[in-house]
Amino acid sequence: MLIVSLSPLRSDPRVLKQINLFRDKYDVVTCGFGAAPDGVSRHFEIESGLPSWPRDPKRLLQRQYRQVYWNIAAVAEAYRLLRGQRFDAVLANDANTLPLAMSLDAVHGVHADLHEFAPKEHYNKPAWRILVAPYVRWVCRTFLPQARSVTTVSDGIAEQYGRDFGVAATVVTNAAPYAEKVPRPTGRPIRLIYSSAGQRYRRIEDIISAMDAASGELELDLIVMPNEPAYVDELRRQAEPLPNVRFREPVPYDQLVDTVSEYDVSISVIPPTNFNLANALPNKFFEAVQARTAVIIGPSPAMQALVERHRLGAVTEGFSAAALRKVLQELTPEQVDGWKQNAHRAAQELSSEYQNRGWERAVDALFAAPAQMTR
Repeated sequence: MLIVSLSPLRSDPRVLKQINLFRDKYDVVTCGFGAAPDGVSRHFEIESGLPSWPRDPKRLLQRQYRQVYWNIAAVAEAYRLLRGQRFDAVLANDANTLPLAMSLDAVHGVHADLHEFAPKEHYNKPAWRILVAPYVRWVCRTFLPQARSVTTVSDGIAEQYGRDFGVAATVVTNAAPYAEKVPRPTGRPIRLIYSSAGQRYRRIEDIISAMDAASGELELDLIVMPNEPAYVDELRRQAEPLPNVRFREPVPYDQLVDTVSEYDVSISVIPPTNFNLANALPNKFFEAVQARTAVIIGPSPAMQALVERHRLGAVTEGFSAAALRKVLQELTPEQVDGWKQNAHRAAQELSSEYQNRGWERAVDALFAAPAQMTR
């Protein structure tokens, strides 16, 4: 079984969950950037830094999409490595692996796992929207119906794939592995944690601004990846005058739950600046549950449904600094302790072991189905 993703596999949480789920059941081969993940039988390493999306504006404008795809450097390298290999099944991660996966003629076909709604992934960038989005829609329209099954990360995104491309995608959330933890009593000051990629469209400055008038009863630590270094520097300067706001260095994925468990509340307010963020159900939400930490979220539908169903924390009225500040000013240790206990009760159901059964059912169904005709 091949698991392919044009990402650094050893640091891609969703792909690592797939590998861990299947490596003891199937002979798992991987293809992606970086060194081999633990426990796989063979790995085809794509040179790090090769582009995985098109950089061919002339052909994009001319809608020569097949040539565009096969001239993407990472795709061409992956095809060179995998050509002539025979696989029983392929688990293809994201739309940019779909044509490659289909070209391999796996005996039992392809399962597609889509981490975002691909046609709107960078829709806030005009050049991407004009040139790349039509190409991505072509990829999805042409190759998604060829997949024997499809999963994605949230109900809203699954519904959009169904409306636009006629595929019945099921949901496998970005849940974290179950952690044997118990809630830590909440004291004073109440300790808040916010972790995120350092991207301007996430409006992290609003999280910091919400602490402007906070009393000594609250402390906020931020873990921000340096995706956009100049922006992260701006955030650090913004936080300098605030004695109860600090930055801490990023930690490896396998240490995140332990890190978050040092805190009382995880903030996961994600402004809907694009379609995928509007429908987000992110890793950090589930890491907070496994850490037995309460959550404060914005009114994002996918997260709000789980927060309200399991009573995991508070939902702000909007995505502004003022809306978050209002919730923070009303926090009490007793309230937070109640949310932590609810997270403890929900941790099993919201773990990856429970959620990942969707992948297991889909891949088992591939192997149970008759071999498909190869081209």
